[in-house]
Amino acid sequence: MTQTSQIPLSILDLAPVSAAANTTEALRNTTELAKQAETWGYKRFWVAEHHNMPAIASSTPAVLIAHLAANTSTIRVGSGGVMLPNHAPLVVAEQFGTLAALHPDRIDLGLGRAPGTDGRTALALRRTQQGLSAEDFPAELHQLRSMLLGDPEELSAVPRADVPPQVWLLGSSGFSAQLAGMLGLPFAFAHHFSGANTDAALALYRQSFTPGVLDKPHAMLTVNTVVADTVEHAEYLSRPGWLAFLSLRLGRPQALPTPEDAARYQFSPAELDFVEDRKFGQAMGDVDTVRRQLGELVERTKVDELMVTNQVYGLADRLRSYELVKDIVAEGLPVRV
Repeated sequence: MTQTSQIPLSILDLAPVSAAANTTEALRNTTELAKQAETWGYKRFWVAEHHNMPAIASSTPAVLIAHLAANTSTIRVGSGGVMLPNHAPLVVAEQFGTLAALHPDRIDLGLGRAPGTDGRTALALRRTQQGLSAEDFPAELHQLRSMLLGDPEELSAVPRADVPPQVWLLGSSGFSAQLAGMLGLPFAFAHHFSGANTDAALALYRQSFTPGVLDKPHAMLTVNTVVADTVEHAEYLSRPGWLAFLSLRLGRPQALPTPEDAARYQFSPAELDFVEDRKFGQAMGDVDTVRRQLGELVERTKVDELMVTNQVYGLADRLRSYELVKDIVAEGLPVRV
């Protein structure tokens, strides 16, 4: 038996910098997308911290979140995420305490344990090896949460909001999944680049869950989602993102190529295998195809929220894709019961 499922929908944006534009235009486009997302009824709009990557303009989430929250009024705005190894916990507590005071009950603090960049850049950000190890993450997370909540045994992070930011743990493997479960925190899994690990990580999160901030597990998946009027056009719009990610993995990061340049690029057999891995479990195609793909994903994983992302080149096509996804989810995803 098949029924439709309603699920909260959010956006993860990387402020993509295209080959024919600059960071000012990229950030202007992200602002426009956030405003439209609020109009369409998206629940959250998150931006991701990446460094030393010419195709991504969201290297400082706190600054960008302040701008986006000031240009919207109801949508939750947050980080997907802040990479805690790059920052002293006190700095993050002060930044997000300020944001939460400026925009009460609208700020999310998604935290990751990877630096999100190369070792040289990570060291330049932190200026010391202390805190750069994954083993340091639980202790620094505890310190940060204590500062946000005003624990008298910790340093006082000022300003401290009456309603602190909602803390999420982010992950692409089992480490953060288990830690989020043990602490009773919401968990967001990076299905958009680690689809092969999704089921195992969600199972570990749920098995490890102990009531804490939450009474029961709450999981969200981030999914690469590109929707267009035809399957062929959706693939055409997706190719720049595939090529940019391939260039990043090959150690040659570049701005987002045009769809025309991406269409002309001849992928080698090994590169095609890489692209197929990148596409695994994601959603791409026309409305009917994406409805089926997202429905199957929600049915299999039993997640509580979906967060969609894409690297579509032009703003008009990006907006159209996100509007179509909104329509798809609003109508209800088909799931078997």
